[in-house]
Amino acid sequence: MVPLPADVAAHLSTDYIAGWDTYATVDGVIYGLPGRSNIKSLVWYSPGAFAAAGYEVPTSLGELKALSDQIVADGGIPWCIGAESGVATGWILTDWMEDFMLRTHGAEVYDQWVNHDIPFNDPRVVEVVDAVGAYVKNADYLGGENLVKAIATTKFQDGGLPILEGNCYMHRQASFYSNLWPAGTTIGEDGDVNVFYLPSPADGPAFMLGGGDIYAAATDKPETFDVVRYTGSLDYMTRVANVRGELVPHLELDTSAYTDPFLAKLAELQLGADVFRFDGSDLMPGAVGAGTFWTEVTDWVIGGSTENFVNNVEASWPS
Repeated sequence: MVPLPADVAAHLSTDYIAGWDTYATVDGVIYGLPGRSNIKSLVWYSPGAFAAAGYEVPTSLGELKALSDQIVADGGIPWCIGAESGVATGWILTDWMEDFMLRTHGAEVYDQWVNHDIPFNDPRVVEVVDAVGAYVKNADYLGGENLVKAIATTKFQDGGLPILEGNCYMHRQASFYSNLWPAGTTIGEDGDVNVFYLPSPADGPAFMLGGGDIYAAATDKPETFDVVRYTGSLDYMTRVANVRGELVPHLELDTSAYTDPFLAKLAELQLGADVFRFDGSDLMPGAVGAGTFWTEVTDWVIGGSTENFVNNVEASWPS
């Protein structure tokens, strides 16, 4: 990677959502500019199904758990999940872990976990694994033990489709899932599906987990820097939002500039977060974040123990 010229790098600390300036900076040197973004702290649901059953969107984790229990008591299936993604199978479940790490222990411990300042088998990590397990390994919440085991073989693209069929009520997945619903699916408050924010603790900041792309230079040619310079511009960001239909982390792109009302709503959620953190498994060493974290969480969800899960990932961490 080639350090960016000063006139390009200067935009990083002023033009983007707080937190994004750290992900392409190494030892004070800036190597990249954010391009597109996505937010992951979302739950997809059917507004019509909620209204018919008299359910309200939860605003706390306690309400989310209570709603899940109420749906079961009413004879329904609260959650549907798919984690199959080829060699990347399991990343959906690592997103669950990351969201709950932020909400259970906060940003400081999240950063320590990602940076391996605490071991992967730390008691706080175990607490998060078990908190997630209360949802994703709960046969009552998924509609039976067979559907828990099916998480590992259900394509992540298909994970939320049971909502449209009336076979589940909620699906935790990122904003980019808006592009994966079948053609003709309407999205919004009066649509076939909509989203609500995965609640943060009432006494703490609003956490947002997300991901995205960063544009960097591999040569120091002037035309290379021109491309990176353009990708950081408001013009490019507007085109990403309104031509490609994707979120961007640029502060100057007002939500009113989004032509898609649903994308504008997502932008408001992104801007409204008090604390943003990039996807943890993406930040971990490749052998872990794109390796054992994926494989071990998959083994865990289909019946493995929490102890084996966290110990095996910890043992794989590069020295």
